[in-house]
Amino acid sequence: MAFRTLARLQLLSLLLGLSSMDRSGAEAQEFQLLQPRGTVSVSAGETLTLTCSVTGLAPAGPVRWFKDSGSGRRLVYADAGSFPRVTRAVRGSDTDFTIRINDTLPEDAGIYHCVKFKKGLQGPDEEFRSGAGTAVSVGARPSAPSVSGPPSRAEPGPPVTFTCTSGGFSPRDITVTWLKNGAKLPDPQTQVLPAHQSVSYNVSSTVGVSLTRADARSQLTCQIEHSTLPAPLRATYTLSDVLRVPPRLQVGTAPAVPVALNTSVTFTCHAEGFYPKDASLTWLENGNETNLGKSSALSENADGTYTLQSSLEVKATEQRSQSMFTCRVVHDSQPPINASAMLRLSQPPAEPGKDPTSSAADSYLSEEKKIYIAVAVVCAVLVVLVIAVIYLIRVRQRKGKSSPSVRLHEPEKSPGPAPQDSDPNNLTYADLNFDKQKKRTPRFVEMSPQSEYACIQPAATEDNLTYADLDMVHLSKSPKRPAPRPEEAISEYASVQIQRK
Repeated sequence: MAFRTLARLQLLSLLLGLSSMDRSGAEAQEFQLLQPRGTVSVSAGETLTLTCSVTGLAPAGPVRWFKDSGSGRRLVYADAGSFPRVTRAVRGSDTDFTIRINDTLPEDAGIYHCVKFKKGLQGPDEEFRSGAGTAVSVGARPSAPSVSGPPSRAEPGPPVTFTCTSGGFSPRDITVTWLKNGAKLPDPQTQVLPAHQSVSYNVSSTVGVSLTRADARSQLTCQIEHSTLPAPLRATYTLSDVLRVPPRLQVGTAPAVPVALNTSVTFTCHAEGFYPKDASLTWLENGNETNLGKSSALSENADGTYTLQSSLEVKATEQRSQSMFTCRVVHDSQPPINASAMLRLSQPPAEPGKDPTSSAADSYLSEEKKIYIAVAVVCAVLVVLVIAVIYLIRVRQRKGKSSPSVRLHEPEKSPGPAPQDSDPNNLTYADLNFDKQKKRTPRFVEMSPQSEYACIQPAATEDNLTYADLDMVHLSKSPKRPAPRPEEAISEYASVQIQRK
């Protein structure tokens, strides 16, 4: 009886065990983990909601959230632990494991998995079931763009580089456009790089701009377009912050030079079209700083540049003739810029009764008189030398000719007669040259009662004399004689040579 009772109890427990096993298998088959497959887009800073739920009876164990898979899988949420930005949508629920991620960041982008674990008998929890995964994209808006220019002011001419930067945006695709006064600038250089330790991106774009004198009121704009932006972002740079336009100087006089002596002359200096407006103007006379003059108020031009004028009144004295008056402008702490004009005096008024045109001629001659006189003297000396040389040559040629000579005797002053040829040292003689053909025109010699003369007669034996050399003639007074009869000139000329006693 007792044996039968024991057998019945064992059979009952066996039936109950079999029934329990069938029930647990059925319950295991009925368990489901529901996680929608797809893509969720969210903007940075917004709240991201990830849905996950289970159905049926599940083995004991927690449900956890992970981002990505494999070696890069990272725990996002679990019931145990601290996750400041992640909370459950329904606290304490055994079936709803939906979570919310607040203040999403670009690095929150990835694939999220909802995973069911079961407790291990002696070790850590084992993964029991995993959801299909939800792809999350976080769109981060780019930060407000910032435009920077060169470190110092630049003058019109070569291109100047400007840079536009923005960062913290996602996805990577972004468009940067440069505009000058609304017109698109060509060929910007744009680089997109990942942010440091972040999946967001930064952009840097540069463009070269050639400044002009009219850019004092121009604007440069950097425009950024991105998928997260409802409208483009813009940053504006005023080119006047970097522009420097040197002044253009012009110096004039009123009245126009040259001017009359002791008249007043006004020098004017115009410094035009400069930017910025910081400028100072001074006057110099022959390099030395003089009266500052009278400066007008600074005026602004239509293109945004400035103009400054100054005048200096001086008296045209002789000491200031040919003086140089310089207008010096120092602009924006740059090296000075100079422009000069010379004070010139006109010729004094002509004297009464004097031809006014002669003053100009006299002035011209006074400048070149010395040159002309020197040239004239040199030419005159050369002419004299040439004439003397020619004369000497002809004289030598004439002396070289051989001709018959005649010896003439001069009467001695002593009372006693002396033969003419007794002493050769006391002879007076002359060699006369006569043409063979007689001249038709007779020559008359008139003797003054008070004249001193020498009587020269040709020898009878020689009737054709060519020339005569007269080295010295010794004349002595003789008593009055009747005027000689006119004689026909036979020789063309005579040269008489008489030795001294």
